[in-house]
Amino acid sequence: MTYKPTIALLKAIIAPLSFILLFSFGCQPEKPFLKISQGAHISLIGNNLCSRMMNYGHFETEMQLRYPDSELYIRNMCDGGDTPGFRPHSGRVSPWAFPGAEKFQTDLAQNSGSEGHFETPDEWLARHKTDIIIACFGFSESYAGPEGVDNFKAELSAFIEHTLSQKYNDSIPPQLALVSPIAFQDLSDKYDLPNGDQENRNLSLYANAIKEVALQYQVLFVDAFGPTQQWFAEEQLTIDGLQLNDAGYQKFSKLLVDETFGKKEVKNEDLRASVKEAVLEKNWFWHNDYKIPNGVHVFGRRYRPFGNENYPEELIKVRQMTAIRDTAIWKALKGEKHDLAAADAKTQKLTPIETNYTLTDNVRYLYGEELMSHFKMAPGYKIELFASEEDFPELANPSQISFDNKGRLWVAVMPTYPHYKPGDARPDDKLIILEDTDGDFKADKLTVFADKLHIPAGFEFAPEGVYISQGTNLKLYTDTDGDDKADKSEIILSGFDDHDTHHVISAFSADPSGAIYMGEGVFLHTNVETPYGTVRATNGGFYRYNPQRKRLERTAQLSIPNPWGIAFDEWGQNFFAHTSGPDVNWMMPGSIKSKYGLANPGSRNLIEEKHRVRPTSGLEFVYSRHFPDEVQGDMLINNTIGFLGTKMHQVIDDGTGFKTKHRLDLVVSDDPNFRPVDMEFAPDGSLYLADWHNVLVGHMQHNARDPLRDHVHGKIYRITYPSRPLVTPAKVDGASIEELLDNLKLPEYRTRYRSRRELRERDTEKVLAAIEKWTNELDKTDQNYEKFLLEGLWASWGMNAIDLKLLRTLLKADDYKVRTAAVRVLRYTGHQVSEQAGLLKMAAADENSRVRLEAIVAASWLDDDAAKEILAVAAGKPLDDWMEKPYQAILDHMVPYKPEVAGNELVPPMLSKEEQQLFLAGKEIYMRDGYCNTCHQPDGKGLDAAGFPPLSGNEWVQGSEERLIKITLKGLYGPITVAGKDYPGQVPMTPFGGLLNDQEIAAVLTYVRSSFGNLADAVTPEKVKEVRESSSSKTGFYTPEELLKEHPHENDK
Repeated sequence: MTYKPTIALLKAIIAPLSFILLFSFGCQPEKPFLKISQGAHISLIGNNLCSRMMNYGHFETEMQLRYPDSELYIRNMCDGGDTPGFRPHSGRVSPWAFPGAEKFQTDLAQNSGSEGHFETPDEWLARHKTDIIIACFGFSESYAGPEGVDNFKAELSAFIEHTLSQKYNDSIPPQLALVSPIAFQDLSDKYDLPNGDQENRNLSLYANAIKEVALQYQVLFVDAFGPTQQWFAEEQLTIDGLQLNDAGYQKFSKLLVDETFGKKEVKNEDLRASVKEAVLEKNWFWHNDYKIPNGVHVFGRRYRPFGNENYPEELIKVRQMTAIRDTAIWKALKGEKHDLAAADAKTQKLTPIETNYTLTDNVRYLYGEELMSHFKMAPGYKIELFASEEDFPELANPSQISFDNKGRLWVAVMPTYPHYKPGDARPDDKLIILEDTDGDFKADKLTVFADKLHIPAGFEFAPEGVYISQGTNLKLYTDTDGDDKADKSEIILSGFDDHDTHHVISAFSADPSGAIYMGEGVFLHTNVETPYGTVRATNGGFYRYNPQRKRLERTAQLSIPNPWGIAFDEWGQNFFAHTSGPDVNWMMPGSIKSKYGLANPGSRNLIEEKHRVRPTSGLEFVYSRHFPDEVQGDMLINNTIGFLGTKMHQVIDDGTGFKTKHRLDLVVSDDPNFRPVDMEFAPDGSLYLADWHNVLVGHMQHNARDPLRDHVHGKIYRITYPSRPLVTPAKVDGASIEELLDNLKLPEYRTRYRSRRELRERDTEKVLAAIEKWTNELDKTDQNYEKFLLEGLWASWGMNAIDLKLLRTLLKADDYKVRTAAVRVLRYTGHQVSEQAGLLKMAAADENSRVRLEAIVAASWLDDDAAKEILAVAAGKPLDDWMEKPYQAILDHMVPYKPEVAGNELVPPMLSKEEQQLFLAGKEIYMRDGYCNTCHQPDGKGLDAAGFPPLSGNEWVQGSEERLIKITLKGLYGPITVAGKDYPGQVPMTPFGGLLNDQEIAAVLTYVRSSFGNLADAVTPEKVKEVRESSSSKTGFYTPEELLKEHPHENDK
């Protein structure tokens, strides 16, 4: 390695010093603090402890106030889960911080598929001419326990050796300080959290390990563990035992400055507020550089075909604006104001982006009767407009809707999407409340609960407030004075990835306990530090956050592009929609404990082939007496391209799992701007439907800054079945505990959902006593008796005080659906149920396969020995195709990661050896997320119902290779006929000319021309190069009509 000579020199120098220092350590010699020079560039690296400092601003404020004339330049490059050597990023292929770092990891060495040209840690430090590095490590690593200490010390040593061999400022190696993790605060008397005993034993070990390594290398060590342990005994300074609150960061920041640079008096205390304001302003712009949202288009795998048109200029501009705010800080230290607007006006001018959208008829937005005339409803159903941007300009680009316990509709709107553009006003996305105060079924009142948001892709209510997705953070917004406006917000969890803003944590939905499920899309690499350890996740899946235990779980890591729709049936089984793909799946089989970088095996698709449409968004089950009896329990799913509307599918038990049968198309519109994205049943049994309403929705087909991306329109519709009466809304808000429990007998799932939520706001002891009385008084002859008991169990689960007697009873219920639901409760309450493993063994031997599968999945979350015992019991009965893959994956995940050796793949024998290599390379390209298979599907059959044609038997594929190359290079837009069938061509095919080189285009076209039953000739890189050059002057998409003039089908071979 390049730094070996430096290592040898360091060790030669340090060896004799180490003895002297160790011998005299008890004498506590004067601490060699780091030195501040004029214009010093200070960079922080490391984990969530320091990453969160950027949101509070206290550390830099303290630094600037102590050194007001030094013009300090401070940049925070920390991120949740970072270790000395492992610092993954979605836009960078390698997660390793320095050469050789990979040898210190096992499972984290699994290739997680990141792509892009995001700079390495060394490159970032060099870009910012770093003089001083403050490094915070040890928290995530501490969860490896005593056996992981030696490996951590080796990794930390390698980091130090590498760092001190660098000259980031082009002159000398950086000054370095190592900061220990803080202590874990015992808040178990207030929350259901670990008491910190075990955590602090481990944290102390790792703090001491850092101290030892720092001493060995003569690097400054900052002990944050000891002082914080003392503080925590006196006052609450964390929100969850782990993460500091604002007061905690105030104390920690002063400690960090004292112990790194020495104590120094602040002489301009009266400027603290204005300096902090300037620091936070600068940090916001720095965040939009180092952690820029939607980075997939800035430096990731979607940089081309359009990101290169605008993002280089945007990065220049945001960096200039950040630098301007450094100046503003230095002026604030002198009591002066800096004219930010005037300075920003002189920054990089952004080149206007021209649209490539040519179907001009679709640009016209419809209103009033003309808008409604384009709907076609299933027989008996009616649709009405509840609210639109005409009456409420704030209703722009709605992303999620939900009714609160008072029956008011809350809507998350995000007109800033896809993300903030430098030079624009700061984002002002909102969470709004719509009300119908006069009973005419139209909104007439709007309240803004929270504003100044940025891409609120999901939200959910809880007794403590409203949880909202905010990029890298999950935030809690609270209305403390009852005026329906949030006046307090707090970052609950940090480290989520927003590398692609339409893949961020979204589509929030609560399970019967109130735990929040959140979807997350592909391309993302999330690392969230929690009181239970660091949750690491890659490339698509779901989280479950339990607010009562402050526990985050990567509940399912699955190979899905962009899930946007999570729904629970009346038995607590959860389902999800793929969005980018046409499938709907049952979540439970894929919710085994995941392994970093690997996708869990998913369950089979539930949607019939002829009704598979994409992209789907929003999922809901029909439980409403206002809708016909025969559709109760049906699944509703929206679609936003091609088929524009909502499909209804009957859900049928199918052995262990489920299957569906299409019942009807509930809503269909031929307005091309109709984009249904979410839906929910109202208290009166009607269905509300949110419409994103936008002419453009493609991400690979148009520039993110295309001027036709709409930031103004949005609609909410109300769907009824007029021949049946509306449901009389049950009292939820303000209802007595007894009334709320009786609501749990009602057929309406959403009424039960809201009633459980209201119960969670009440006194625990009173609710538990009422549950016991309520369940004891249930009519045992009622056909729904066990179902009502299950509701009682769920209610106690929601109070985080499980009714053990009821749980044991329902684990032996007659109805297998009840037993399955009880096992799900058991899975999450092991901290309250001492015999959890034994009860899971019993369930693993159940006569019903769905119960057994639930037990198998639950077992994966226990320690390996307990899990193996449960799996052994389950293996005593047949494992069907729903069970085999999860069962085997659990066993496989117990084995440490080892790189796989690629096997041989079948290739068409008619191809030459060189063409076969092209074929294999083309298959990999075809299967990439967001590439060919997304629309045309892995089997090449397309999605007929969604308007995506097949590639098999396709004359455009098998005919003229020059025509096909042109399509691939420039994209295709407009109506097209394939194999005698007309397709609308509503969304253009992505132009791959900027994404793929000649070799890659030849490869993927060879693959499609030799797959799916196609037998056309291979395409050569030379031919692609020839066509690329001859068509270089072509701008915009090709149309089928244009291509057929140049290359008629009759000329095809």
